[in-house]
Amino acid sequence: MEKSIRKATIAWLLTAFLVFLVMVTLGITMRLAQGAQVSLSPTTFYAIMTMHGLGMAGALFSGGLAVIWYITSHSCKVSLGVSWAAWGLFVVGAVVLLAATLLGGFGPGWYALYPLPFVRPAWPSWATGASIIALILMGVAWLIFQLDILRALAAKWGAKRLLAWEYIAGKTPEEPLPAQVLIAAMCAIAGTLGTLSGAATLILYLLKWLSPSVELDPLLLKNTMFMFGHTIVNVCIYCGLCAIYYVLPRFTGRPWGVNRVTAIAWNATLMFVLFAYFHHLYMDFAQVKALHIIGQLASYGSALPATAVSIFGIGSQVYKSGVKWSFTPLAFALGAIGWAVGGVGAVVDSTIMVNTYFHNTLWVPGHFHTYFLVGYVLMFMGFLHDFFKSSAERFAVGSLVTMLLGGYGFLLMFYLGGMSGLPRRVSSYAAASFGGLAEKGATLATLGAAFAIVFLLGAIGFGFSVVKGRGAAPEAGASPDPAS
Repeated sequence: MEKSIRKATIAWLLTAFLVFLVMVTLGITMRLAQGAQVSLSPTTFYAIMTMHGLGMAGALFSGGLAVIWYITSHSCKVSLGVSWAAWGLFVVGAVVLLAATLLGGFGPGWYALYPLPFVRPAWPSWATGASIIALILMGVAWLIFQLDILRALAAKWGAKRLLAWEYIAGKTPEEPLPAQVLIAAMCAIAGTLGTLSGAATLILYLLKWLSPSVELDPLLLKNTMFMFGHTIVNVCIYCGLCAIYYVLPRFTGRPWGVNRVTAIAWNATLMFVLFAYFHHLYMDFAQVKALHIIGQLASYGSALPATAVSIFGIGSQVYKSGVKWSFTPLAFALGAIGWAVGGVGAVVDSTIMVNTYFHNTLWVPGHFHTYFLVGYVLMFMGFLHDFFKSSAERFAVGSLVTMLLGGYGFLLMFYLGGMSGLPRRVSSYAAASFGGLAEKGATLATLGAAFAIVFLLGAIGFGFSVVKGRGAAPEAGASPDPAS
């Protein structure tokens, strides 16, 4: 059974990692086009942009769910059948989406906000329908995967214990709740609610595609789509943190349990993350004003509790622990730093008065690429390195340094562009013919692409390090994996 669980997990992890590399390549292509280094028609550019966003978010979310599913399997009875079924649905959906975007030209952007997929599109109708069906397939995959995690956790620990409310009430249970159980439950609950919101939206999209005369409410669907998209990208990061809470203690030799502060922080994060998406709708003046205020408060609230307890917890874990700074703990610590840096950028942008200026600038992709590229991705790679018990330490650490140099250089170009007012989601800066913005935008895009290529080389190098050192003895300072 343990070997079967590992095989299923490997399928998910490798699929997520390989799709990630392909999506990075598409991102580089877009920046090269914006830098006028390669020529892409607007139709092709926006199709690539749509695939890049949907594919990246989908792959990393899938990888994160695989991480918490695998961690859950160590203490709970998960379903192999559900895992393989979900993986199959995800792969089929991903292939169909690739065809619909890169071949069919479906290009309304990764949020595909209504009515963009249906209003005089530059792509054939089949591409719209195929994209909707592909996303529904992936949504079903994520939904059953998350429900299996929740079922397994509840069967082992009891549904009432999963969010550690007993700790909040000041009670000390006879059997302590592991920290990873609390975080995995939080991820699966938030992810399930977000996925359901997306599923409802996509079913309405499917109805509109089948019956074009159907009229839908654009503002309502924008709310439900952003609730879906914003929630799952945040859950990705929390899945990475779950890996840190679970794996890092094996390197430091210190337990990392749940206490009252931890329980309050993660319950607050669960509540806030479900409402933080309102900050995406500040420009929608038809939206009830109170929701804008809730969006700013929830954005601040979702950023602070989990960050505070996790950063403090990581510091407490490693301080004077004698930890050997091999790839996994290094990637975890640096990933947490990247997450925090990106979080600061996100909080800045979620402030209503600041968002008025930054909303449609490169600052926005700057902050979310930060907490993904040098945040969650490093956490994910730290887990991969530990999962495969790679012995190629020097190769892996060298790849990590390369990724950091490329990653932060790439991100800096976004932030500089945002501060200059360069627009996001445009295929060319040529129209910004005032104040030298067109030339500046092209230069920053070209430099960004160059740094991204450096990052990609580091990521590929990391992949080779895992293959090269796979199956070796566990690293010094790390106990054998209980499921190996």
